Amino acid sequence: MRRFGCLVLIAAVAIVGLLAGNFLYGWTASGPLEAEKTVIIASGSSLSQAARTLEQEGVLKSADGFLNRARVFGGSEPIKAGEFNIPARASNSQILSILQGGQTVQRLVTIPEGTPSIIVHEKLMAEPLLTGEIPVPAEGSVLPDSYSFERGEKRAAVLSRMQKAMQETMSELWPKKTAASVVKTPEEAVILASIVEKETAVASERRTVAAVYSNRVNRNMMLQADPTIIYPITKGKPLGRRIRQSEIAAVNDYNTYSMVGLPKGPIANPGRASIEAVLNPVETEYLFFVADGKGGHVFARTLAEHNANVEKWFAIRRARGEM
Repeated sequence: MRRFGCLVLIAAVAIVGLLAGNFLYGWTASGPLEAEKTVIIASGSSLSQAARTLEQEGVLKSADGFLNRARVFGGSEPIKAGEFNIPARASNSQILSILQGGQTVQRLVTIPEGTPSIIVHEKLMAEPLLTGEIPVPAEGSVLPDSYSFERGEKRAAVLSRMQKAMQETMSELWPKKTAASVVKTPEEAVILASIVEKETAVASERRTVAAVYSNRVNRNMMLQADPTIIYPITKGKPLGRRIRQSEIAAVNDYNTYSMVGLPKGPIANPGRASIEAVLNPVETEYLFFVADGKGGHVFARTLAEHNANVEKWFAIRRARGEM
């Protein structure tokens, strides 16, 4: 009888050990998912709700088995909501780590330097994975950069990050303004930087272009920046044709061919480098510049020098058949 009792005890211990081993093995063993899959865990989901979603998506063999093991091995960290990439054959342990770590799928929307706000609006509205409506943001309020977003995120939230980045950038850069800068407020800095941004795409020229306009402001000269003619017509989009004489002569709050000083507002969203250029232009006597035919510009101190440079530019254009 005693021998039988020992055998029963041994069998019971073996069964318990087998069950415990299986329970532990089920925590680290490969899961049923045959290929990497993206799964969305809804905002506010509990671990139980997330487990049901994962079971429905074929990521978990058993939601109940996952939950039982998670209570023992998973710790107390809460899970995050969002879109997750689950690798093939992910174990229960890996899956919980992914949900608790919050490593959601990140997507990017890129705003190039000099993008006008009307195009920022179009770009955000065209992104199908974002939700909600937004107005066209104030010109110059967005910092050009690449911004991450999650599937289903509100467009207003992404735009808010873009505008907060501009505010933080201006707060950082404004105290670094040098005596050579002619702008009196952060708002003026953004206005002049937007003109510099539209006038040159050559990084090494930005501070020189900023200096030309700064010198003109100091001499009470018209800025005569072509992009300021275009902005009231297209809101910053490409004109698609040559500027007309009537547009050059047009009187409005932006056209710097018919007014002295800065436009009433920015003509684009300038990048950090152009803002830095306006706040710290080079020291030079240049008052003019014109295209050099190679993507950059040639600068001049006097009108006579400038006119000679313009003739060279016209000769290049005639040779190209553009005139």
